[in-house]
Amino acid sequence: MLPLPRLEAAAGAASGAASVAVGPEQPPGGHATSTAERGSFCLAICSCGWTGPARRSRDLARKDATRHTAE
Repeated sequence: MLPLPRLEAAAGAASGAASVAVGPEQPPGGHATSTAERGSFCLAICSCGWTGPARRSRDLARKDATRHTAE
C-alpha cells in the first residue's frame, strides 16, 4: 500500500492523487485541509500531517476535514 499523501504531494500530478480544497481560505489555527483520492477512496488531509479515514463518500471526507479544523 502506498503512503498517504502530504498536502504538498497531493497537488502534484505525479503522485497520482487528486486534491480538492475544502474551504476558500486557511482557518485561523494554521490548518489547511483538502481531500485526496486513492482509487475509489477519498480521504481528508491537513497541512499539520493529520489524515482522516479513507471513505467512499467524498462528502464524508469533507466533513472529516471540517471537524478537524474545528478542533
